[in-house]
Amino acid sequence: MTDAAGVDVSRLRELNSLSIVRAMRGQPPATVTELATRTGLSRPGTDVVVRGLVTDGWVKVVEPDGSSVGRPARRYRFNADAGHVLGVDVGGHKILVLLADLEGKVLRSHRLPVEPDADPAARLEAVDTAITQCLAAAGMRPDQIWAVTVGVTGPVDATGRTTLFTPLPGWASVSPAEHLAARFTCPILVENDCKLAAVAERWQGAAQDADDIVYLLAGMRTGAGLILDGTLRRGYGGAAGEIGALKAVRWLSAPSHIENCPAVPVDVHPNDKAAWVFNHAREGDRDARTALRRYVKDLAVGAAALVLTLDPQVVILGGGYSRSADLIIEPLAQELRRLCLRVPEIRASNLGADSVALGALRVALDQIDARLFTDGMPAPLTPRP
Repeated sequence: MTDAAGVDVSRLRELNSLSIVRAMRGQPPATVTELATRTGLSRPGTDVVVRGLVTDGWVKVVEPDGSSVGRPARRYRFNADAGHVLGVDVGGHKILVLLADLEGKVLRSHRLPVEPDADPAARLEAVDTAITQCLAAAGMRPDQIWAVTVGVTGPVDATGRTTLFTPLPGWASVSPAEHLAARFTCPILVENDCKLAAVAERWQGAAQDADDIVYLLAGMRTGAGLILDGTLRRGYGGAAGEIGALKAVRWLSAPSHIENCPAVPVDVHPNDKAAWVFNHAREGDRDARTALRRYVKDLAVGAAALVLTLDPQVVILGGGYSRSADLIIEPLAQELRRLCLRVPEIRASNLGADSVALGALRVALDQIDARLFTDGMPAPLTPRP
């Protein structure tokens, strides 16, 4: 239907619906008058659209709690349970699955250990088990999931594979999206774990006030994720930020300073060596402090290259070593002052081991938003094909 001015009325109503939904998401319940003020739409028009959204299941009526005098105005809230998303972190030692509603509220978290040397079949089986157990705990079916994002180690190409490099045994031959498509009809995205961690920091972490971010993964593996002008940068082949591939940067060997510290007792488990070094560096152990200093100097080379190239507002220190950020940030800043024209603020991540899966949730939610604004808003009964 088109009016005399040539405007598609149904499309206009759809755009108004999207505007109202956007104004409601993440906000307290609101009246029609309040929504009209937020969106700039007329009150009668807002009322019609909101009633339609209630009918379609996108919006719920909030019943008065009896605390007000007289007849209160009816309030509405976005129905965040209309759909759900999954964020999956496929790591070297674990599979982490987060389930969230359409406002990004994490409803379930499920972690499953996996052996670092597990072959692709065993790792995919662990992924399936973790997802199944997470959905079962929430009482949900796969067809109630609207988008899935999987975080993996290594640069991800356009096919969703890590063909350039990955430390996971045999993983370059795996297509997580194709594997999960056997049970999910919704879009399935695959992204590099450092890039997802950077997204998470800007969404809920230490970089919420920044649009230009360098995320440093500091741990047994070193990597980076880049956000410029508020947008995640993947590069033409998905390898943006993989500066550690350049041997002169010394990122590949940097963790060895921590792992091979000569003062670490032989009975300390390899997974506990870093904690031993950081704890004893705090206590003044000379060998531990030397190992830490050498590690930071190597980390700073790649960090300086990224800072000089991108001139970010902040550098976020994430990964396992970020738990000892109090020992790393100031020495790293000193090295950057020696190497860079301008040193950005360096902050420690506050998201812990959930950062990759949280970033995966955000990317999944962004995928849903993009589809809504492209394809429109049907009643939210099933995932969009």
